[in-house]
Amino acid sequence: MPITRKKKEEILSKVEGALKDAKSLVFVNFHGLTVAVANEMRRALKGAGVKYFVAKKNLVKRALDGVKFEGSVPEFPGELAIAWGDDLVAPAREVYVFQKKSLENLKILGGIFEGRYMDQGAMMEIATIPALPVLHGKFVNIINSPIQRFVIALGEIAKTKN
Repeated sequence: MPITRKKKEEILSKVEGALKDAKSLVFVNFHGLTVAVANEMRRALKGAGVKYFVAKKNLVKRALDGVKFEGSVPEFPGELAIAWGDDLVAPAREVYVFQKKSLENLKILGGIFEGRYMDQGAMMEIATIPALPVLHGKFVNIINSPIQRFVIALGEIAKTKN
């Protein structure tokens, strides 16, 4: 059943709004994704503050033509959805979590990061960046390690002097 012109205009305005408001955006191919996994993914994305929207490729391409970013637009084979949010890394990371679960049915095709088009490989690298609390924990552990080793050394010296 074809989409009406009014509905197409609504979809186009939503995609254009996503392109203008988002700090990063991920293009997702969801071909063959089961309804249960899709619903689970939508709930998880919403919980992480990431918006997810399925749109026709032609409408997405038309919206991308209206907004200028550096680089070239990645190819969009299969069905297309976009995920975006206020966090730079969260959209790619959250989609990547479900990409690992669903194996071949969900793929990151590329995205927009800091005003530039990124290919699939670059977005996959971005997706593997840990969350900010995890990075804070690793940083604290790195700072704590020399202090901890110093205390252990002092303890060993105290044992030998007694």
